[in-house]
Amino acid sequence: MLRQPAFGQRLKKMRAAQGLSQTALAGDGMSTGYLSRLESGARQPTDRAVAYLAERLGVQPADFEEPASGSLANALSLAASTGADDALVTLQEALAAEGHESPVLRWQAVWLLAEHCRRQVDFEAERVHLEELIRLGDQVGLVPLRVRGLSRLSRCVRALGDIPYSLDLAMTAHQLSREHTLGVDDQAGVLLALLSAQSEAGRLTEAQANADELIALVEGRTDSLWAESLWGAAAIRARQGDDAGAARLLQQALDGFSSKEDLVLWLRLRIAAGRSFVVQTPPDAQAVQACITGAEQALAFVGTDGLRQQLNSLKVEYAFLTSRYDDAGALLDELAQEQLRMSHRDQVRLDIFRNQLRIRSGDPSGVDGLRALAEQAHADANLDLAAHIWRLLAKALTEMQQGAADAVQTTAAHGSS
Repeated sequence: MLRQPAFGQRLKKMRAAQGLSQTALAGDGMSTGYLSRLESGARQPTDRAVAYLAERLGVQPADFEEPASGSLANALSLAASTGADDALVTLQEALAAEGHESPVLRWQAVWLLAEHCRRQVDFEAERVHLEELIRLGDQVGLVPLRVRGLSRLSRCVRALGDIPYSLDLAMTAHQLSREHTLGVDDQAGVLLALLSAQSEAGRLTEAQANADELIALVEGRTDSLWAESLWGAAAIRARQGDDAGAARLLQQALDGFSSKEDLVLWLRLRIAAGRSFVVQTPPDAQAVQACITGAEQALAFVGTDGLRQQLNSLKVEYAFLTSRYDDAGALLDELAQEQLRMSHRDQVRLDIFRNQLRIRSGDPSGVDGLRALAEQAHADANLDLAAHIWRLLAKALTEMQQGAADAVQTTAAHGSS
């Protein structure tokens, strides 16, 4: 049964959400005075009045009832204060039931849900929320909200491998940030999205300029934004061949960022640093092992499938580095049995290692596999990744040719003896 004053409060919210005046909603079938008394809670609604108002608003009579999950405002408060999984489930239910709530309140709820998906490394689900976030941001009309949605969606679709769309979103956010006065956090978020997309697209000169601007913007901080900025700048340095510069920036983030600030980011930084130590010249196996150990300790507290898979991916690289190819193969087989929760680039990296193992075992299909990965990366406009795979393929072919030449020389030496 619908009771006052809850019915009146929900009725007023629904009317306001559709931009209707009391006169417009009342129409010819109800007096404005009676509608006003319903909204104030002074009159108990009749079934006939409920049916009439539901038809005028285009909803079902049941939509006037308080949802089992409680109001969206209450669910949002619980989710924001605890971050617990059950609170987020309640928030999702309330969001679905409370379609009449203001776009600003809904934006806050969707932002929390998208953030949860990001931390779970569930990029597909995050994308759905972020696209809704942009739609709500357009409704609200606040530039900072639009910029945050565009920047976050840019980073999400980049992780999914859609580089052209990621770059387009980041450039739109960057243009808005230039046209309006935004806070440092929003400016930094835009630059992070932009330099990441530019780097994947092979536009390293532009990415480096934006990375320099970003580092200057967050100078003096030691929070999550500062750590992510150093990480992003390090990725640019690494792709420019400046392994020492990349390692220096990542080490600065490792030393200055506290696990108390954000344990998930603290863990991800160690995975990123471990990869940097693998590819630098010469590789630093001891530093990689230290990163793995630190990440394993953190994983015990914030373990998710995505983070565990990323750590196992680093362990594959470490196994290659230390010539433990059987261990690398076992880890790759384990990952192949799972639904992967990692970026498109990370998934391609696993395929690269699988093909490298085939080449090492004398299976020529590994060469074809690397070539196919490089061609697909180029077709996807992921030029940086394509160039990396072509280099690996060239190295593999050179080693195969050298191995064949050595075998001929050995056979000839045995024959002459």
